[in-house]
Amino acid sequence: MRLQLALNVSDIDEAIDFYSKMFDASPYKTKPGYANFAIENPPLKLVLFETADGADVADGAFMHLNHLGVETETADEVVAAEARISSAGIETTGVEDAVCCFADKTETWMESPEGARWEWYVKTGDNDQLEHEAVATSCC
Repeated sequence: MRLQLALNVSDIDEAIDFYSKMFDASPYKTKPGYANFAIENPPLKLVLFETADGADVADGAFMHLNHLGVETETADEVVAAEARISSAGIETTGVEDAVCCFADKTETWMESPEGARWEWYVKTGDNDQLEHEAVATSCC
């Protein structure tokens, strides 16, 4: 069992490059304007559809989406993912401990070419705050 995420993208090659680096995986099927990944870790079916002239993407396909995330089991996994992702050329926020979404977390953030915010994190505890007031974060 795995979650499927189907995304509209304006540039299929740029999106394939980003998601290949972020998930350390190559698509198992590509066709003109289409890519399909079967990612093992985390279990995810990622499907990319190139839209004509950026239709739907430029008009706010992610407008109602707050962010996407990959929850890990340990902080070491967050650190390893951030190191791999940043060394592949994707800008991240670095790894930090934060209060976010009423939880204590170790996290890193990045943004897709289409502007979708992605978080890799581990929850380390519960918290009564949405986010830490003293620290500007990319939190929810």
